[in-house]
Amino acid sequence: MFTGQAIWTIAVAIGVFATLALTKISTDIVLVSALALLLLSGVLSASEALAGFANEGLATIAFLFVVAAGLRETGVSSLWVQHLLGKAKTLRGALVRLMAPTAFVSAFLNNTPIVALLMPVVHDWARRNGYSPSKFLIPLSYAAILGGVCTLIGTSTNLVVNGLMMQSGYEGLHIFEIAKLGLPCALIGLALITILGPKLLPDRRAAAGTLASAREYTTEMIVEPGSALDGKSIQDAGLRSLQGAYLVEINRSGQILPAVGPNEKLRGSDQLVFVGIVESMVDLQRIPGLQPASEQLFQLDAPRPERVLVEAVVSKSCPLLGQTIRDSRFRTFYDAVIIAVSRDGQRLAVKIGDIVLQPGDTLLLEASPSFMDHRRNSRDFYLVSHVDELSPPRFERRWVAIAILGLMTGAATFELLPMFQAAFLAAGLMILTKTCSQEVARRSIDGSLLVSIGAAFGLGKALQVSGAADAIAGNLIALAAGNPYIALAAVYLVTTVFTEIITNNAAAAVVFPIAAATAVKLGVNPMPFFMSIMIAASASFATPIGYQTNLMVYGPGGYRFNDFLRMGILLNLTMGVVAVLLAPMIWPF
Repeated sequence: MFTGQAIWTIAVAIGVFATLALTKISTDIVLVSALALLLLSGVLSASEALAGFANEGLATIAFLFVVAAGLRETGVSSLWVQHLLGKAKTLRGALVRLMAPTAFVSAFLNNTPIVALLMPVVHDWARRNGYSPSKFLIPLSYAAILGGVCTLIGTSTNLVVNGLMMQSGYEGLHIFEIAKLGLPCALIGLALITILGPKLLPDRRAAAGTLASAREYTTEMIVEPGSALDGKSIQDAGLRSLQGAYLVEINRSGQILPAVGPNEKLRGSDQLVFVGIVESMVDLQRIPGLQPASEQLFQLDAPRPERVLVEAVVSKSCPLLGQTIRDSRFRTFYDAVIIAVSRDGQRLAVKIGDIVLQPGDTLLLEASPSFMDHRRNSRDFYLVSHVDELSPPRFERRWVAIAILGLMTGAATFELLPMFQAAFLAAGLMILTKTCSQEVARRSIDGSLLVSIGAAFGLGKALQVSGAADAIAGNLIALAAGNPYIALAAVYLVTTVFTEIITNNAAAAVVFPIAAATAVKLGVNPMPFFMSIMIAASASFATPIGYQTNLMVYGPGGYRFNDFLRMGILLNLTMGVVAVLLAPMIWPF
């Protein structure tokens, strides 16, 4: 029976979905507003409303952002993604290369850290290779979800259901029991995303990458001999379709190779000349195997991990005007090295060292931290500004980052530490070992995302405590009219709906006792019901707030609520049909 509080809570939940679907109001504002309404109306107590913000899962995500930042800053995640996606020649090929290993790994590791670690580098890889990140981040989340349903430890939901089974007197499951149903679901789901994803997923690109009038820099990079790029073609190295930058020419032992084709093989010590926007200039430095061509870069006083990137506009009072960069002794004057130059938005058809400085030239500098303080008001420059959120990569700390990641993964996999503690330890080690600076660690934590997840937990709690969840479940399952197949379909449907509007674990906990009672009344084997709950509670595709990995990619992918509906409803229906048909075949009624 629906009480007044239950009806009000359902109305608020519907209002959340409608607002997210029909407006551009940010997710955190919508969810916090809904939480405030439920608190003020008495549906939730203050402790219940705030409980989501003290949730271990929420804190774990925050720590994982720091771990991901450390891997990104040291180039570890970029190197892995480059190997994973670098040779993909089509969008579908890239999706397969991304989703297959993601799903495999997420079958044995919690899917939240996997998405947290891969999300920023997949975003950067897509942008560098001319793809929209929105074509990849939803598939990344979906692949992690699908992989998680293949083993008992793949997602916390499976463990919750298994615990409820043992608590109710049923025998517990072994690790691969769910794979009998989960693996077919995962394979069909991945195939569906690969086939339909390129058409159904949006193509949204950052404004900086599409502005023809954006300031363009010219820079030179050297292929490190013996690196991963040495011997690779331009195409395989991911340098053919850079977003916001393009390869102009190669200087190979004094020979200029203009208009190089995609199959041209790179060689160690090749000097590559690029033109592009400032973000792309820094992206180039983050590609393992490339390093700035300036030898003076390694003669600066400050260690490279401590340096900053600065944009400076040369004034007519600069004492180095009329001299080439090579002859000007710029490093000696300013303790900074020019790594790229922009002049009136035009490509400079000379090497960086041969550019003659003129008033109005915009320089991208790698400098000591004191440069900003000493030169901000200098008459030598019209403008000096720090390049926000961009810093030189810390390749020399790569093995430290890998060791920390291995420690976290091993501790969580072998249950030496809970995931929360393992992530907390890893984040702390990233900062203590200076693999990730304190400033980068702070910037890496997405506050609006954490607020959204915490508020979403509160909305789910309201559906439980108001009785709305129980009322909806009871009424839908009553429609089964004694038919176990219809009852199974109803259980799956209810679980799916609840997973989309409350947390997956809460949905499983709410529906489990109803499903168990239904099986007993019908006199049938409850296993098809329990296994279907595992799939339905994890397979949340239709909304960004139903599963935390969906919410994690929502903002970075530039998605709208409807983007999840287009792809997600089809996946939800497909998973439902597969689960309801196969479960009774595998575990007969």
